[in-house]
Amino acid sequence: MSNPSHPYALVTGASSGIGYQYALQLAQKGYNLLIVSNEADAIVEKGDLIKSQYPVDVIPLMRDLGQPTAAKELYDYCKMRNIEVEVLVNNAGVYHDRDFIAESEGFNNLILNLHVNTPAMLLYYFSKDMVERHKGYILNMSSITSEIAVQRLATYSATKAFLKNFNRCVHIELYHKGVYVTAVRPGAVDTGLYSISKTATKIGKIVGYITTPEKLAEKGLKAMFRGRCQRTPGFLNHVLIFLVALLPTGLLRLIRRWNIF
Repeated sequence: MSNPSHPYALVTGASSGIGYQYALQLAQKGYNLLIVSNEADAIVEKGDLIKSQYPVDVIPLMRDLGQPTAAKELYDYCKMRNIEVEVLVNNAGVYHDRDFIAESEGFNNLILNLHVNTPAMLLYYFSKDMVERHKGYILNMSSITSEIAVQRLATYSATKAFLKNFNRCVHIELYHKGVYVTAVRPGAVDTGLYSISKTATKIGKIVGYITTPEKLAEKGLKAMFRGRCQRTPGFLNHVLIFLVALLPTGLLRLIRRWNIF
């Protein structure tokens, strides 16, 4: 039987993929859940599914976290309902593979709010309560693209770089106050987000470049509960970061000019 008085884990972007796996695995650990998504039907469905498997309280909530005021509104929602958040997972996000000026004004505002403003302000509000209790865990979803500034990923890679650097700063600030802050920086994850063939996905999993949402969530949560500053799963992801960093800007301009990539 669930116990609503127990601490809650707040997971954003929990209606599918990695976010759902974070929520599911936190339920396995006994946390009550507040799961948030902009997909109303899907988040209710996932909430019911988790409740059918684990004796925890699950609150599914539809929110557009791409709005500038979303973080404060979500924090106020928790305060009004006496929801004590011990774990915050900033997972909600969007992906693009398109030139910056080719994207719409609306999408560019969305990704900047969703990847920068909302996770930073959620951390700001909820970490204050965690510091008072001298206990809390925060996970920020960055990416290996935080080290890879290339074409068609301008806002995506830049916002993930913000999360990586922001995470390191607040990790240092909050560590000795009993609050662990961890950034997870995956490469490709088998969520259907990328246009990768089934054969390429299978090969990617074998060599370790592509991981599954289940494995990524497991590694991310393990790193968070151990108080690590960041986790970059997969040896090949480290190799890729190293190799791309060696490419001069002039060569990247030629690659663009010749339409190689």
